[in-house]
Amino acid sequence: MTLSDCPDEPTRALAARELCQVLRDAIFGRRTMIRVCAQTWNELYAGMFMVDVEGWSMTIFNDCDELDYCEACVSTHGRLWSFDSGDRYGTDPIALLSTWEHQTLERLLKAL
Repeated sequence: MTLSDCPDEPTRALAARELCQVLRDAIFGRRTMIRVCAQTWNELYAGMFMVDVEGWSMTIFNDCDELDYCEACVSTHGRLWSFDSGDRYGTDPIALLSTWEHQTLERLLKAL
């Protein structure tokens, strides 16, 4: 039996903490974040705002010009994380950020 005879290992789900770390890297300038959607944060005002952080595709909810929560993310390897309102507190990557990190991320999103 060789390695190629083994079935593909199932892709493990993306954890909120992994996504939070990618957001922190963008906040501290270690990764580049770009806007993917047509509208700017201010033009959208309320709704889903799409960004890319070096291949990580993220959909973030803009709630009347305030950073609210992460709706979904696909990693560079195709792993998926998605928001579920039934999840317990702290499972949203944005909820894991400190107050300063949250405010800084919101300023970065507004500047895109």
